[in-house]
Amino acid sequence: MSEVAPLNIIILGGGIAGLTTALALTKFAPASRPPPQITLYEIRPEPATIGGAVNLTPNALRLLSHLGALQEIRANHYGKECGAVEVFDLYTGSKLSESSFRGPDGNGLGNPPFAALRITRGESLKGVLAAIDKHSNIKLICGMKTTGIKEDANGVRLTFVSGETVTADILIGCDGIHSVTRLKHVEPERKSVYSGICNAFGFAPRRKTPSGEYEDTHFETSAMNFGRRGMLLTSFHDEKQDSIYVGALMQIPEIESRDGWKARGADAEKTRQDILERYSSANNPLVNHLIEDVQDLFLWPVFTLSKDGKWATERVMLIGDSAHAMPPQGESTGIVFEDGVLFARCLGRWMEKDDGSPVKQAFDAYERLRRGRIEVAWDESQSVVKTVNDAGWLGHKIKLMIVPWYLWWTRGYREAHFIEDVTTSDLKY
Repeated sequence: MSEVAPLNIIILGGGIAGLTTALALTKFAPASRPPPQITLYEIRPEPATIGGAVNLTPNALRLLSHLGALQEIRANHYGKECGAVEVFDLYTGSKLSESSFRGPDGNGLGNPPFAALRITRGESLKGVLAAIDKHSNIKLICGMKTTGIKEDANGVRLTFVSGETVTADILIGCDGIHSVTRLKHVEPERKSVYSGICNAFGFAPRRKTPSGEYEDTHFETSAMNFGRRGMLLTSFHDEKQDSIYVGALMQIPEIESRDGWKARGADAEKTRQDILERYSSANNPLVNHLIEDVQDLFLWPVFTLSKDGKWATERVMLIGDSAHAMPPQGESTGIVFEDGVLFARCLGRWMEKDDGSPVKQAFDAYERLRRGRIEVAWDESQSVVKTVNDAGWLGHKIKLMIVPWYLWWTRGYREAHFIEDVTTSDLKY
């Protein structure tokens, strides 16, 4: 009796989405079959990520633990535990509300309980790469630019700028909002759209007082400081607490060309002056100090995709931002991890059946499970855009009344999601 051949999978994109999806595909492959052979192709010359610090919510940490990556993050002391994201009025310094991850007994949410973790994207990538290194069936190849994708009944063929071609049983696009997988194959007409807001971010070394102590902060770990012309996030991101992540979400007119965005994003001093102009009326002097001291400032325009769109063909699947990019709404990274795990479980169930049914059956099952959650998250992200749009004094006062009410009203829904574990949810097929 001949041995069953392993499923050959190509993933385009060697960032967090692609790497965690590879881990999930390995973990949830059926024991009755050899592990899938997974090759990730990354366009950058080495593993890297763009962005500042993200908040990994309890559901995100739970999945990283299942995949073996959280253990690597903890072992290297990456990130700073976050019990809550606190909300402040920029002009009075008063605390308005918070989004808590502490749970009823203060230890976190879920079973086992997790709080949240504020961590730089770079350190989260290092933790996931360390987990990848422990799996011989996963290979990451960098410096590969895809120029063509062809699909037929037998598989998928990729062509790279070098002229090299590779084939696989299935292709998974984890290559972000400007996804080559989507634009060259799955849905070329579905282009990204500028959301109207940008994230300006960097890291500020923490000032010391004349007595040698660090300058006090008004927050425990993370704070959202709401002003009339945007929202300023200030947050610790590691255990040393000697540096503070600064991220300004603000409304900025669109720049037509990609080169124009690059030039504007690279002008750190112009970005600093813009942030100072918007937030210089802060009640707390720490805010001005952070903006004055922040280093490596970068302006990143936030692009989105339409709410509806095609996620798959017969042998190609889009995961994460390549399928449903949206403005940041507090859970974006966790949503990507859930995508990868749910998809891996659906594919594993299909592999286990081994009844000759097309792999599209697994793709369809995943979409049935996932579409509703993504649509809700997309709607929530539009509310975030509204809260950072420019407003007058009256509009700002109304916003400060709405935000605490909204956090109170949605607390039960958010905590239910933080407790959720998609490794055990019913696959329904």
